[in-house]
Parts: sequence; structure tokens; C-alpha cells
Amino acid sequence: MAAEAPILDEFRRLRARVPQLTGALAAGVDGLVLAHDTPGVEPDGLAALTAAALGVAVRVADATGRGDFRELLVRGADGYVATYAAGRTAVLTLLAKDGANVGRLHLEGRRAGARIGELVDAKAAPPPRRSPAKSPAKSSSKEPAKPMPTRTRTARSARTTTADTRTTTES
Repeated sequence: MAAEAPILDEFRRLRARVPQLTGALAAGVDGLVLAHDTPGVEPDGLAALTAAALGVAVRVADATGRGDFRELLVRGADGYVATYAAGRTAVLTLLAKDGANVGRLHLEGRRAGARIGELVDAKAAPPPRRSPAKSPAKSSSKEPAKPMPTRTRTARSARTTTADTRTTTES
């Protein structure tokens, strides 16, 4: 797959940001490996197990009304297995040591999952379809589409606080 090299680059950056990371795998939701850096762990087996766990996690989230799948965390005696959504058709699975900072793992895993999802979805997206050219003989009664207004952000005003200001709960 052409996206494998950029995914491996993302794995290297992820390992630099989370030193307790021991492995990373990107797989399709069907269980096929897209890219891996999993020393000591067989990637095809991990991808298949990830797909199975994903299926259960999606069903649990749906059955409990928690919305679309975002992430799954498994803690074992020797570390963590964290799986994150990576776009529409892939997942990112990270392996980490037991002493890993789980907050950092989640923060970086979510970011990496989003970036990998963009890579995989861009590769999987079909080219945009062109509409057939309209003949000038046919006239359309529709008016031309108006462009969408652009949203602009306004700067927030500075927040003013004073040391003597008290809230109603303070005494």
C-alpha cells in the first residue's frame, strides 16, 4: 500500500512522543494489516484480534447508546493495548508498557489515529466524479448557486479580574 511509508513515519514520531510505547499497528476494520511496527508480536494475528475487539466494542457502544466507536483500552498485567478509530475504514492499535502515562497515550494515540485516518481515507476515496457538460441549448430555470458565506472569527476581549471580586459562594 502506498500509504504504508507515511504511516510508518507517524509511528516513529509517536514513539518519540510516547517513550513507553512498545508497538504500533494500523489495520483495516476488516483485520488486514496496513502498516506495523510490532517487535515480538505477530502483526496479522494482532490485526485480526483488533478487528474482533472492534466489533465487540462497536456493539457495546451502540447497545448502551454511547455513539460511534472512538477508542478501546485493555490493561493487562504487563501493559496496555489501546485501539483508536483512524478514519472511516481503519484503526490504530498501540502497545505500551505497564508504567505508561495513559493520559499521554490517549492524547497522542487520538492525534495519530486522526492523521493515519486522513492518510488511509485519502487513499481509499474514489476520484471525484465529473458531471457531464451541459449543452447550451437547454436552459435551466434554476438560479446560480450562491456561494456559502465565509465564517470569520472575532477576537475575544481581554478578561478582566480583580483580586477583591468574590463569588456568591465565598464568604
